[in-house]
Amino acid sequence: MSFCGMTIRRFLKMKKENLKYVCISYISSFALMLLFSCAVCLTLCGCGGMAGYSNESMFPDEVDSVCLEMFDNRTFRRGVEYELSDALAKRIELDTPYKIISDSDRADTVMDGQIVSISQLSLSTDRDVGSVLEREVELRAVVNWKNLKTGQLMIDHVIVSASASYSRYQKQDFKYASTLAANNLARKIVELMENKW
Repeated sequence: MSFCGMTIRRFLKMKKENLKYVCISYISSFALMLLFSCAVCLTLCGCGGMAGYSNESMFPDEVDSVCLEMFDNRTFRRGVEYELSDALAKRIELDTPYKIISDSDRADTVMDGQIVSISQLSLSTDRDVGSVLEREVELRAVVNWKNLKTGQLMIDHVIVSASASYSRYQKQDFKYASTLAANNLARKIVELMENKW
């Protein structure tokens, strides 16, 4: 007689009280086996994609330096181009393996761009008076990054935007939000400099 036949025969002879516990144990052991099988399958499937991971830099290796030109400002708000250029220079030095060089003749690449729009959006107003309490400032820029060795455009007229908010209730002003938005925009531009997946 097979093992399965003996198990079924014992199962039929048990009392109802014991039968409940046996059913639960069989179901729980089956569930554990199923869970373990799924975990093994998912682990093995996940290991197949490990071939794409590496310890290489996220940024192009053929570049060592960047000449960052002052961004042009096509808006009526003055001074934002200085904030963006300063924030971008600091972000490139901090987050990338590149060095900022002021002379384009000695640099491997050159980055330039234009601030094309600065807009404000009302987020909340005072119900009693109707004045704006909180606003959002959005900066939009067009960015170019050119490899001077090969002539290749690594970033070609890509439009990037970032925003930040300020509150009159917290004694903040446009300058506060534009500085934050410039920092956010610089972070997004550095993300564009990464290698494509």
